[in-house]
Amino acid sequence: MVELTINNIKVQAEEGMTILEAAKSVGIHIPTLCHMKDLTPTGACRICVVEVDGMNGLTPSCAYPVYNGMVVETNSPRVRRSRKTIVELLVENHPQDCLICVRNKNCELQDLSEQYGLREHKYVGEKKVHAIDISSASMERDPAKCILCGRCTRVCNEIQKVGAIDFTNRGFSSNVTTPFNKGLNVSDCILCGQCILVCPTAALREKGHLKDVQNALNSKDKYVVVQIAPAVRASIGEEYGMPLGTDATGKLVTGLRRLGFKRVFDTNFAADLTIMEEGTELIGRIGNGGTLPMFTSCCPGWVKYIEQNRPELLAHVSSCKSPHEMEGAILKTYYAKKMGLDPKDIYVVSIMPCTVKKYESDRPELSEEHKQDVDAVLTTRELVRFFRAAGIDFDDLPEDQFDNPLGESTGAAIIFGTSGGVMEAALRTAYFKMTGNELENLELADIRGDQGVKETTIKINGMDINVAVVNGIGNVDPILDEIAEGKSKYHFIEVMACPSGCINGGGQPIHHKPEKVKKRIQALYDIDTKMKNRKSHENESVQKLYKEFLGEPNSHMAHEILHTSYVNRKEILSNK
Repeated sequence: MVELTINNIKVQAEEGMTILEAAKSVGIHIPTLCHMKDLTPTGACRICVVEVDGMNGLTPSCAYPVYNGMVVETNSPRVRRSRKTIVELLVENHPQDCLICVRNKNCELQDLSEQYGLREHKYVGEKKVHAIDISSASMERDPAKCILCGRCTRVCNEIQKVGAIDFTNRGFSSNVTTPFNKGLNVSDCILCGQCILVCPTAALREKGHLKDVQNALNSKDKYVVVQIAPAVRASIGEEYGMPLGTDATGKLVTGLRRLGFKRVFDTNFAADLTIMEEGTELIGRIGNGGTLPMFTSCCPGWVKYIEQNRPELLAHVSSCKSPHEMEGAILKTYYAKKMGLDPKDIYVVSIMPCTVKKYESDRPELSEEHKQDVDAVLTTRELVRFFRAAGIDFDDLPEDQFDNPLGESTGAAIIFGTSGGVMEAALRTAYFKMTGNELENLELADIRGDQGVKETTIKINGMDINVAVVNGIGNVDPILDEIAEGKSKYHFIEVMACPSGCINGGGQPIHHKPEKVKKRIQALYDIDTKMKNRKSHENESVQKLYKEFLGEPNSHMAHEILHTSYVNRKEILSNK
């Protein structure tokens, strides 16, 4: 431990701590823009500068370690002038369109402008001008709004390890872009949206589908239905000041009905359906000498990653569509027939915590007879904007129930929103299907938590079934290398592109507090424990669907409607 003085306060700090961390430990806030917790500091933005006694220049607090006897001033006139000047320069080189910006009132540059009292334009000169990249189906990139903090490049390169964007040029010409400044659609980007979550401005944002959905709702020719992913219900309440981890399911259903949707369904129904299909596929591969290990296919960011980077391993990926795509396919087949509707008139909207689901819904492999399974995807953030524009006071809404038959679900389905949840749900059902008995312990602690790779072994009929959970796409390459070398011990592997899973997806409310994610995760686990049925094979509506329409899991009909194929995107991208 070392002792230092910050703003005349004696502070005990661990050796190796930065000034920023030591100040935070005693409740002293120092603003930052480039800083990212748990990553090596860069000190690039200089917003966090402080005065250290004995040093001539100002010191970046995020990158400078404390030492015994250090005396620090974090709020001196000199420090405030320096920070204000930095913010003024950033603002002058920034588009002056705050009122129409998607991040209005949720922008760190805007917050700093208010904090340091910017009330005039002091610096006039040339501004950077860049075209907006709208090439992707999921995301938009606006370099003119980039303040060069580097947080997006760090999450892409150091956490996700995709490397789709980085700095180019120097000085005034500095820019964050893709290789050769090409569109995101032809880059290595997997559209996970983690860069959006860390961007302080709107330089990165989701591609909006709100207008398309509003037009469909206003059309007399469309039967517009909506489905809600599990992670959305545990996070949307944050936008309305509700306690972290509030389960807002009932309010969501009511709010969506008031927006004009004909029916409100639960994607969890299709999550249970996914387990029936994926679990049966796994059992078939194990029993018939199929390609192992088998990967889950619920995360389209992960699917895009393996298609682009390791297409030679695509045979290891389950052929199951993701849950919301399964729901869309069932809505336009079974449900349409049951309700006497023309599938072409049904317009399916998915409310997702994810940005890459927008890209996924456009995949030609996920269309039947020239119609998409899902017509539009709204992120959690877009839905909040929709509610506000419609004058819906979400926190005052009464609670309602999902429509059936595609609204029933089990506890296994709700935990799909967390890292390890798909695996846990799959094992609950696979164990039953292989043994005829229920798994004694439904809560598998070994594959919960935030470790990069989690694993466990389940003994089924005397056989050790080895499974792994990859938490964040940045941790998947060593697993893929083992498979390529023929050294993998696993039978089944779950991969989620976003750290912590969909609950921390790129379409979720923007935050910078890990405790928010933990509360969201706990909310999903709490819902699971309270459910009457906690295993996918106990879903009576899913059983009825098989009886009336699909036949049995992995039947010919099920494969036609619920399964898909993949492509070698590495070859496609290299040709572009």
